[in-house]
Amino acid sequence: MATAIDDAPQVAGTEVSPGGRPDETDPKPMTQRRVLGLATPIIGENLLQTAVGAVDTLLVARLGAAAVAGVGTGFEIVFFIIAILSAIDIGATVLVSQAIGAGDRRRANALARQAIVWGLVLAVPVSAAIYLAAPTIIGLFGTEPDVAAAATTYLQIIAATGVALFLSFVCGAVLRGAGDSRTPLAAAAIANVVNVAVASALILGRFGLPALGVAGSAWGAAAGRTVGAAFMLAVMVGGRTALSLRGGWGWRPRPAVARQIFALGVPAAVEQVLTSGAFMTLIAVVALIGTPALAAQQIAFTALSTAFLPGVAFSITATALVGQSIGARRPADARTAWLISLRWAVAWLGVGGALVFGFAERLMRIFSSDPAVIGAGVNALRALGLVLPFWAVWFVSSGGLRGSGDTRTPLIVGASTMWLAVGFAWVVVRWFGGGLGWVWIAFGITSAPAALLMWWLFRRRIGDYEAGRRALPTVDGAGGH
Repeated sequence: MATAIDDAPQVAGTEVSPGGRPDETDPKPMTQRRVLGLATPIIGENLLQTAVGAVDTLLVARLGAAAVAGVGTGFEIVFFIIAILSAIDIGATVLVSQAIGAGDRRRANALARQAIVWGLVLAVPVSAAIYLAAPTIIGLFGTEPDVAAAATTYLQIIAATGVALFLSFVCGAVLRGAGDSRTPLAAAAIANVVNVAVASALILGRFGLPALGVAGSAWGAAAGRTVGAAFMLAVMVGGRTALSLRGGWGWRPRPAVARQIFALGVPAAVEQVLTSGAFMTLIAVVALIGTPALAAQQIAFTALSTAFLPGVAFSITATALVGQSIGARRPADARTAWLISLRWAVAWLGVGGALVFGFAERLMRIFSSDPAVIGAGVNALRALGLVLPFWAVWFVSSGGLRGSGDTRTPLIVGASTMWLAVGFAWVVVRWFGGGLGWVWIAFGITSAPAALLMWWLFRRRIGDYEAGRRALPTVDGAGGH
């Protein structure tokens, strides 16, 4: 049943012929070129973000281990904010991709407008709450006072500019759902130039500007996100991309559309919130080991991101292309999109994991000269390098399930796996005195079975669609004046 776009047309191209293919809209066949065409700019975007993170970490590292640990702790809370945002961006990605697959670009445009509107509605109270509660939240981690002070400063600045954070993620999400990953890549490039310029000037006090330390890193990130979000909005308003925001219609908040977005997005958001909560709890576990271990964990994640983030990119690609294939009522194409994404993700993360394992010490020495930090970080990197191929299978299969309309299964498997790993890590540290490397070995023990389970669940769901045992989801209306 259609829900509330007064002037949106009925879905084009969703009448299915006896052969199972749409009669009107016949989207491009699912090929490796199409998958890589969407994934490659996302990888580029992620690598740009990683490069900026590495530069920021190098600059902050000059301030000492406490500053690095503080930024790392603060960013875990930022990840929590992003997790809440995923209630909008994942739901919007799935709905926009299915509308595009069904051949209804007008409905996709309307969904993009509503995603932006509801993102703003969500951004203001969440950002305000995080800003006010920042000292209390950071205090829960039990970090040393200098680490807590740095983390609170970083978090409050990011929360104060939370609207830009929300807009940058929502705009990128709807564009990728429509199959346009080049505009978010261009936005990331512009944002990262701004980020590096502002952060390098303010962290150490260059060009006559005050030396703000950790606060300079936060202001750099905020400035970059603001410019990047403004760029994507300008491109969409100008109608120069896959989605168009040109015209004044469709901006009034539509609760019926919000229900559609949240029905898909809330389980994904709960998954991200629980996962973020697990990582925040992990900080408290690592804090039991000491500040060098906290600093090492932040550096290890920064060094690992080059190998890790392409897996996230192929997960996003799987969500978008599986969603488009389901919207076009072509489950065989959904399977192909998932399989191509899976192969590339495993290859990338497998090679990346091997390189990280082999060059762990050299990577750590780029960021720190502290022997305690280097020793802890080397063990963490080697453990994480072994886990990466399993994460590739897990992420891409979860992304495929979300694109098919199932966001609850990734929630159940993902959240339970992460919290089980945190429990193992706590036991290892608290009872057996294990170091940071053993913390991440605990994650590896739980990641392998989770990856295999998600692989099997996606294959079963698509098999049910292909065999007619499960009805394909339909694309409902979404917009208005």
